[in-house]
Amino acid sequence: MALFFSLYFALILSFCQGLAYAANPPPLLDGLLENGNFELAPAKSNLKKRTIIGKYSLPKWEINGTVEYVSGGPQPGSFYLAIPRGVHAVRLGNEASISQNLTVKPGSIYALTFGATRTCAQDEVLRASVPGQSSDLPLQTLYSSNGGDTYALAWKATSKVVKVTFHNPGIQEDPTCGPLLDAIAIKEMLPLKYTKGNLVKNGGFEVGPHVFNNFSTGILIPPKQQDLISPLPGWIIESLKPVKYIDSKHFFVPSGFGAIEMVAGRESAIAQVIRTIPTKFYNLTFTIGDAKNACHGSMMVEAFAAKETLKVPYASQGKGGFKTASFRFQAISVRTRITFYSAYYHTKLHDYGHLCGPVLDNVRVFPTY
Repeated sequence: MALFFSLYFALILSFCQGLAYAANPPPLLDGLLENGNFELAPAKSNLKKRTIIGKYSLPKWEINGTVEYVSGGPQPGSFYLAIPRGVHAVRLGNEASISQNLTVKPGSIYALTFGATRTCAQDEVLRASVPGQSSDLPLQTLYSSNGGDTYALAWKATSKVVKVTFHNPGIQEDPTCGPLLDAIAIKEMLPLKYTKGNLVKNGGFEVGPHVFNNFSTGILIPPKQQDLISPLPGWIIESLKPVKYIDSKHFFVPSGFGAIEMVAGRESAIAQVIRTIPTKFYNLTFTIGDAKNACHGSMMVEAFAAKETLKVPYASQGKGGFKTASFRFQAISVRTRITFYSAYYHTKLHDYGHLCGPVLDNVRVFPTY
């Protein structure tokens, strides 16, 4: 009898805990990792000049190999390190890595946002990995000239605890070279829902990776060859170069919170596959413009759906603005791919080392009767 009541009590307790969990689910992850901005410094006794001594000497992180703790500004050797999101960062030497264990929900999608840049002119690669997935990001192309390049990668959690690792897989002749990391954040990505009257998911780009509050040059979303699960839900980056996710706090966005800047001309294309009914006609509407970031010139966005194509010109003064375009297409399959890319390459007006491009927003597809 005592055993019966013990089991009964355990079941009731479990049921109540389940109700409490449902009523008050754990908060969604959306913010910096522990010491994700590296402002918690190693003890001075664990630093040999800038090199961190000891596997666990960087608070909240595990390190392997030569990892340096650096501050922004002039450096030995007469060069300058820009750390736009704070004061401190870490530099990964030859084959060095840093890692941290994260508590997550199995089956959920998570996106990492991190500031990363190369420190030398050599080709540098940053490998970001979780169990079962690894992505190599080439850092030789700079999309901002002030060290502000930010990337996002996504993955699906397979266990309650995952180990996130950032690794420099290369070996440079100059030991002072290697990728620089200055901020790392995480965001849980909730499942998308269709918006009434629109067959496109996340057509306004309102759902995306974590955006740093204090500084942003936009977030580079890598092509699908480097990231099978997109941190821009609903969309496929189906080209060799990334597109840039921008937010209304730091850029001009036609409407809402987010939009996409197509920063690499024909080398960065964005697409989505939608459900359609063969032979039925649909309208595709979208907005293009500029991000008010001094990106100027004669822009052209090309849009594709089924057998139809539309080229939309936009004369940018780099001061913010937009126009809306639309065209009608006939579906030829139960799935239709809609694709957008920028026809030309662009740079900022007074900064030719800063790649930029037209902005895409408010993508809608709806049937015509």
